[in-house]
Amino acid sequence: MQILTVIITAGGIGKRMGADIPKQFLVIAGKPLLMHSFEPFVNFTDKLQLLLTLPNEWISYWNNLCLEYDFKIPHTIINGGEERYHSVKNALNIATGELIAIHDGVRPFVSMELLENLISTATKNGSAVPVVALKESLRQLNEDGLSKAVDRNYFKSVQTPQVFQSEMIKQAYELSFHAKITDDASLVEEAGNSIFLVDGDENNLKITTPKDIWIAEYLFQA
Repeated sequence: MQILTVIITAGGIGKRMGADIPKQFLVIAGKPLLMHSFEPFVNFTDKLQLLLTLPNEWISYWNNLCLEYDFKIPHTIINGGEERYHSVKNALNIATGELIAIHDGVRPFVSMELLENLISTATKNGSAVPVVALKESLRQLNEDGLSKAVDRNYFKSVQTPQVFQSEMIKQAYELSFHAKITDDASLVEEAGNSIFLVDGDENNLKITTPKDIWIAEYLFQA
C-alpha cells in the first residue's frame, strides 16, 4: 500500500457536551477519546503519517495526557488555526502521503472494512467519502417560514475519514476560506472535482453529546 497521511482534527470545544474540557479529552473506556481515534489507522497500515491538529492552548494538556496514559503512537502535532479549514491547511503543508485521510478526532469506531473501501475508491477515483442513509423523514424550510416534505432517498449523512489523492486535496485548499465550507469534500467539489461515495458505517459514531458517551461505552464493551 502507498503511504497514507491521516490528519486528525481535534479543535472542537464541545459546547453540546457540557464538560469542563473539550470532548476529545474525555476519558472513555479507560483513556481519552482522542487516543482511541488513532488506533484504527495504526491497526490498518504501518505505512502511515499521523498528524494531529490541536488548538495551541491545549497542546501542553495533550502532551501531559500522553505521558499520563503512556500513549506511544507516533504523531506530529499541528497548531490549529482559527477554523477547521485553517487547521487542515496547516497540516497539509507537511503531509507526505500519496493519499490523505482527514478525520474527526471524536470518531473512534472506524472499521477496517470501511478503511479498505475508502482507500481503494480514492486510489481509483481520487476521492472517497463515507455516507449513511437517513432514517427519519425530512422537511425543507422555506423563506416564508413554512416547510415541505422532501425525499430522504436523495440525501445522505456524511462521515469521516474522507480520503483524497494528495494533489487533489492540496489544490482544493488553495481556495480561500468561506463559511459555506462544511467539510473537505465540499471544498474539493468546489475546486471542480467529483466526489465518490462509499457506504459508511452506523457504528462510526461522532461523539458530540452526553448520550453519545453512553453509546460509545457500550460499543467499546461490545
